[in-house]
Amino acid sequence: MSITRFGHDARGRGAAGLGLAVLGSAMFGTSGVFADALMATGWTPGALVTYRIAIAALVLTPFALWSLRGRFGLLRSALGEVLAFGAVAVAGCQLFFFNAVQRLDVGVALLLEYGGILLVVAWAWLRHGQRPRRLTVAGSVAALAGLLLVLNPAGGGLDPIGVLWGILAGTGLAVYFVMASRGEGALPPIALAWAGMVVGALGLAVFDVTGLLPFRTSTADVTLLDRAMPWPVPIAGLAIIAAALAYATSIAATRLLGAKVASFVGLLEVLFAVLFAWLALGQRPGGWQLAGGIVVLAGIALVRADDDGEAAAAETLPPVTAAAEPALAPGPHGG
Repeated sequence: MSITRFGHDARGRGAAGLGLAVLGSAMFGTSGVFADALMATGWTPGALVTYRIAIAALVLTPFALWSLRGRFGLLRSALGEVLAFGAVAVAGCQLFFFNAVQRLDVGVALLLEYGGILLVVAWAWLRHGQRPRRLTVAGSVAALAGLLLVLNPAGGGLDPIGVLWGILAGTGLAVYFVMASRGEGALPPIALAWAGMVVGALGLAVFDVTGLLPFRTSTADVTLLDRAMPWPVPIAGLAIIAAALAYATSIAATRLLGAKVASFVGLLEVLFAVLFAWLALGQRPGGWQLAGGIVVLAGIALVRADDDGEAAAAETLPPVTAAAEPALAPGPHGG
């Protein structure tokens, strides 16, 4: 098997990962519509996050058990990873973000959270020696500039405590992509999503019971797509579409793309959120937001091109003989 063949396989994995990443971002992007409809009737963010994660964990349980198929040793050996993933990347990230929103404009909080993609680039450099090349740097600048246009954060001075919460949310986002990118020997994507949500739900329940996280719900009908509907409908959407399916799909995509590219494609969540808010809530985006979306896409394309460039460089190496083939098993993307 030659490196050229390996490069073709890697491109196929990259295309599949890109498709899954876009799908996951679209599903994550629905959360704002469902959450807005519920909060308008009196639900607190803490209650929304707790319901979202707990129901998603229940929905994923049979699928996670099937994906393990008796290999519970994987779960035991990954206990520390699961605890960190659930506490920081699932529950912590959302809790930090909602705390930031209480003190900052939503746009500012989102900018701080998605600044976590720069931490992913820094991690790849420090941990694996993958120094960011010019295309990645240019893509980072373009993506964040486009995000600035899309979110259009405005207002007065910044609350330093709110900024701290936003930075913590960005750290949680970075931890999510880094931990989700683990390949060989890792839990199946659905199992990791499920285990992380179980840990996250239990952690949030502690905050709810102790009063550290305001918890209030409502049984009033909600307005969604200009129609009145019972509250379980958006809760189901928030838990199943925007959590269970979104997390499992996103983790699978991150395994195929790697943490760096997946984190940049994850920016599409914001664009999808704007689109769904337009379709469901009539919140039409302005010209600057549309322009920002194009700039974000350009930034993602630059980072993706940089990643493809590395794969293309590997293909230029001479073919490896069959006798040497076993040494290629891990490959540049395998560990």
